[in-house]
Amino acid sequence: MIEKGNITQIKDASPVKENTQKPEAVVYENSLRPKVLNEYVGQKEVKRNLNIAIEAAKLRKEPVDHILLHGPAGLGKTTLAHIISNEMGVNIKVTSGPALEKQGDLAAILTNLQENDILFIDEIHRIRPAIEEILYTAMEDYGIDIIIGEGPSARSMRLKMPKFTLIGATTKISLLSSPLRDRFGNTYKLSFYDEDELFEIVKRAAMILSYSIDDEASKEIAKSCRRTPRIANRLLRRIRDFAEVKGEKTITLGTTKKGLASLGIDLMGLDQGDRDILDTIISKFKGGPVGLSAISAACSEEQSTIEEVYEPYLLKIGFLERTHRGRIATKNAYTHLGYEYIESDKTR
Repeated sequence: MIEKGNITQIKDASPVKENTQKPEAVVYENSLRPKVLNEYVGQKEVKRNLNIAIEAAKLRKEPVDHILLHGPAGLGKTTLAHIISNEMGVNIKVTSGPALEKQGDLAAILTNLQENDILFIDEIHRIRPAIEEILYTAMEDYGIDIIIGEGPSARSMRLKMPKFTLIGATTKISLLSSPLRDRFGNTYKLSFYDEDELFEIVKRAAMILSYSIDDEASKEIAKSCRRTPRIANRLLRRIRDFAEVKGEKTITLGTTKKGLASLGIDLMGLDQGDRDILDTIISKFKGGPVGLSAISAACSEEQSTIEEVYEPYLLKIGFLERTHRGRIATKNAYTHLGYEYIESDKTR
């Protein structure tokens, strides 16, 4: 493949890498995922606006305008992409930013789309700049510029493609370039769920898994899943394992508490990794402020893992603050871990 500015010559594109999940993971995820908007719990504003966009597109008999979904991991971005596909009655092609290694990979997917199909790109912020250039004309004009031939006889040609909808998902919207971000007609932020919504999600998942669970156990899981549906479903499966081993036909509150304790998860949804980070900030750095690199070295944890996996929830529940000088453990974190909070220890 020869690249010249925004024009691409496609020779031998490497095999397209679409869904990179293991087959068993795909089966499990698909079994618990809602199929239509009415089944989707939470994100009320996002659902309302998506419903309007979908209905309007149906009336016009056009594809939905391009959609960008952003927010922390596990909140339902991939699920929403599949729901939009189901609601529109069209096919969906799934890939991810890291899987698109060459311009030809993306071009091969785009040219094989059918009219009104959906292309879902997870981790879209990790697309390479050279590949991103193809998306500009594809999203706006539904075409790709290619080069035919080589040398003095080479000529450019616009390759038309059917109208389609691009749905991008990202946990780091700030890493998307402005030209790409501006080409999305719909941008929606997914937020953490409340306990009532998670309670509904747990009850629904238990029903799909054909396992009975009482309300108190459902509430306990809803409190302990970091306000994230993906984690709620994972905890439900693990606690179901505990119940099955004990020969219980119904997941009870007692079994749930024992299961969570065995998994190292407390009532606030913190696991050992969360507690290690907070304990490090309090015991080794007097509560902060302390830089991310220092926390990473002290906890033997990668900076990106701390920033992407642990911090969002700790910030959400008010156990951690981020300042220009570094991270600070709050009074709530002290209390939760059993430390005495002394204001004089804080070097703000």
